[in-house]
Amino acid sequence: MILTKEGNTTIVFQENITLTVFLDNLNATYSKINKDNIVVNLFSFDALTANDILEFMQLSNTHRAAKKSFVLVTTKVSYDDTPEELCVVPTIQEAKDIIEMEEIERDLDL
Repeated sequence: MILTKEGNTTIVFQENITLTVFLDNLNATYSKINKDNIVVNLFSFDALTANDILEFMQLSNTHRAAKKSFVLVTTKVSYDDTPEELCVVPTIQEAKDIIEMEEIERDLDL
């Protein structure tokens, strides 16, 4: 698992493994990155479905309950095919933009 820290955001990336193994690794690493906003880069996965994205729901809900952003980055699954509770965007830059907006909202108590 590759972790890149940029300020208070950690970008998580993994190469050449299954989604199940990736999720296991992410859950095992979570305690080290749970104080940061998290961007999960899913570009290395060739075939993702909306059901695959749902596997991140519990971790996302836990992280958002702690008032931190959790954003998935992929072009394989449409935003329209995912539940509202999950934040899915097509680029890393859009993920950073979402985090910036959510931090402003949290600062303003919106």
